[in-house]
Amino acid sequence: MDTKIIRMDEENIDMQTVKMAGNIIKSGGLVAFPTETVYGLGGDALNSSSSKKIYAAKGRPPDNPLIIHIVEMSALSQIVRKIPKAAYQLAEKYWPGPLTMIFEKADCVPLETTGGLNTVAVRMPSNQIAREFIREAGGYVAAPSANRSGRPSPTVAKYVIEDLFGRIDMIIDGGQADIGLESTIIDLTGTSPMILRPGYITEEMLRQVIGDVEADQTIMDDHAAQAPKAPGMKYKHYAPKGNLIIVEGEGRQVSTYINEKLSAFHKEGKRTGVIATDETAAGYLADSVKSAGEQGREEQTAKCLFRILREFDDEGIEIIYAEGFKQKGVGQAVMNRLLKAAGHQVVRLSGENSSM
Repeated sequence: MDTKIIRMDEENIDMQTVKMAGNIIKSGGLVAFPTETVYGLGGDALNSSSSKKIYAAKGRPPDNPLIIHIVEMSALSQIVRKIPKAAYQLAEKYWPGPLTMIFEKADCVPLETTGGLNTVAVRMPSNQIAREFIREAGGYVAAPSANRSGRPSPTVAKYVIEDLFGRIDMIIDGGQADIGLESTIIDLTGTSPMILRPGYITEEMLRQVIGDVEADQTIMDDHAAQAPKAPGMKYKHYAPKGNLIIVEGEGRQVSTYINEKLSAFHKEGKRTGVIATDETAAGYLADSVKSAGEQGREEQTAKCLFRILREFDDEGIEIIYAEGFKQKGVGQAVMNRLLKAAGHQVVRLSGENSSM
């Protein structure tokens, strides 16, 4: 397949190209496009064949639901059975933006789009390229992240091209994603709202609007007794090619432990990397040390985390150590992604060590 690559930005949208992209979707094709979170791989959400093509292009398990992207609240009522009060409240505050809500699906939404579930995930992105594209595509675009399944989500088009060139019809290069992590997912179909995936819209922010919310125990605990509420959460995600290990502890304790491990791996001829912060990066002896921003500024970490994992792949890094981050606010989403990327390999220096 000859994949077209088109460059544009939100301040200078080429509507002729956007219309072309929309027509590709209407004809059953696939287009990768930028959003404020990560790049999405779009197809016609109401066309079962298009959804099957998305799964095939990504190598994605078919029980991992796709998120439907819309641009108007009026579109929501056409694809869900009912809209609870909490959804209106959250939409007024956080749509358009990085929040996905789960509803009972209407009959027009094919099971291929929902991973075989009777619920549907819906989001309204704020990126202007995405919004114009969705309008031209007919108003309902199913889109997971635009990467091969299991790989770090792309926040720049370079990595969309690396994973999907030749597999899809078009890639719209809209520059760096503003947020860098996928949307928060909240399930509104149960007795109380439940967070299934943390993101930029934090638990505290949700509580401010709708009161009490629950969080799926499996978000941060791979050993929770219950199964994940979202099928896709049971798969390893965001993984770099190298082996990633998270180290949690106090200050110098962490850097001393990591440097000892790095020294041993260097003797074996392994290429090593470290994910640190501005304050700690200079203290590591790895082949590649990357700062994920200032300590306590997890929104900075969120924006660059997936890019860092991809850059380690570019550099042939085989062993990666990452400092742990505080699980408050956006930090919970950062650690959720890191834990999944590491396959929950965590060394806790102040307590028991997990398996390595």
